[in-house]
Amino acid sequence: MNELLANFQVYYQNLRGLHWNIKGKRFFDLHLKFEELYNDSQLKIVLIAERVLTLGSTPLHTFSDYISISKMKVGKNISNGSEAVKLILESKSVLLQLERVILKNTAAIKGEGTNSMISDFIVEQEKTNWMFKAWLEEAI
Repeated sequence: MNELLANFQVYYQNLRGLHWNIKGKRFFDLHLKFEELYNDSQLKIVLIAERVLTLGSTPLHTFSDYISISKMKVGKNISNGSEAVKLILESKSVLLQLERVILKNTAAIKGEGTNSMISDFIVEQEKTNWMFKAWLEEAI
């Protein structure tokens, strides 16, 4: 779970940067969407950290830990809408891979609380991916 937490923290920071730096004709739409995504990610980060605590461990909470553990690509100075959406899709792919591993592992030990939370994350992220892929088709 701490690995997922670290990746979500990097994803969250990427979204903040995209929100701040986006430019172009689609600014208004993407600026709002990125804000929606980082607010949602912030809530998920709290849920993950609380789940780590519930399971009797300590959630990671330093940037050095996040960077050393995360598999997430860090997006820097991205202002182009298509590049931003591609980064989000890549990031969601990393999160989905981690979540599916967690789901498989917790199913084996009957971790219903974790399974429920992760299943909800997966459903939502798959839908977001579908929407961003549709957006990219139109943007090309």
